[in-house]
Amino acid sequence: MRLMAGLAGASVLALAACSSSSSSSTAASSTSSSASASSTPSSTGAASSKVTLVVYSAQGYDSAMTKAFTKATGIPVKLDDNSTGPLLTQIEASKNNPNWGLLWVDGATAFAGLDTQGLLLKGFEPSVQFNSLGTQSVPADKSYTPTGVTLMAALAYNKDKVKSPPTTWQQLLDSQWKGQVGMNDPSQSGPTFPFIAGMMNYLGGVSAGESYFTKLKANGLVIHPTNGPTLQALTSGQINLALVQSSAAIGAALGAKNIGIAYLNPVTLLPSAIGIDAKAPAAEQAEAKQFIEFVLSPAGQKVMQTGDPTGDSLYYPVIQGVSPLSALPSLASTKTQSINPYTWGPQEGTINTWFDGNIVR
Repeated sequence: MRLMAGLAGASVLALAACSSSSSSSTAASSTSSSASASSTPSSTGAASSKVTLVVYSAQGYDSAMTKAFTKATGIPVKLDDNSTGPLLTQIEASKNNPNWGLLWVDGATAFAGLDTQGLLLKGFEPSVQFNSLGTQSVPADKSYTPTGVTLMAALAYNKDKVKSPPTTWQQLLDSQWKGQVGMNDPSQSGPTFPFIAGMMNYLGGVSAGESYFTKLKANGLVIHPTNGPTLQALTSGQINLALVQSSAAIGAALGAKNIGIAYLNPVTLLPSAIGIDAKAPAAEQAEAKQFIEFVLSPAGQKVMQTGDPTGDSLYYPVIQGVSPLSALPSLASTKTQSINPYTWGPQEGTINTWFDGNIVR
């Protein structure tokens, strides 16, 4: 999820990578060997011998990362930065003749869905030391690699208008919050389907989750495409409670002191991950592996933590020895749950279709 936010007075000017407009850029090829052995394998040979690595990404720091990677390795990169939903649509539409090298978005469910279709390269394990968050996020077949963790959903609220925010999910259905709750559209916002799946998991199944969101809609639920517009609705006064990704909520609160954040019990752990196209040429797959190694290296982690300081940089690291930025609360203070991406990922299309047909419209 990419979120670029500028806060002035009571307004947020935000764009989420789950909400950013589609853009492509190619990092210039370089023969520089500035990367150290500890950060990524050194590049050898002329730059002209390297193929272009096509990166599909919805991360706020992806431009900074691809530029740093090219500078370190000499590998040219074509970046397609877009919301998660459109990127997955592109992959689905071109799956018989794919034109991407790797995908980098939030939500392991998306990767599990691609994996069950045979669209991801299996068996790659980077040479890094994962912490417990990282270890629990690695799939058994190693078809994707975790790069960080955020929470879904944080409850951002207007402290000037909400003195006692809800403390349970059930309280959001109370009449006092009628027309005051907003969230994102899962067909656009990558982090939102795992939130919906997490609620269904917590409540006991798909039917129970559908019942909950139907009641939330009846209580005036407001839907916006992604984190940015939902937070803008919060700061403009359209809503007073916003269910958004934790990184987006924390970033907004850093710029607007009247925004508070609460975490209802439970919130769902949301891994960001990278998967490699199973049908990409071998040379591009090899470069994609180098990219993953670079992202998880000390140099790459520095880019992740500085490339989007009020958005996606506000993540919990999955690498041993890397600490989260100081603005993040301790995970020990928050009750979390994990969902099985292989249970929920294959259901994403069906559940999103139901949600858009019954809740969004």
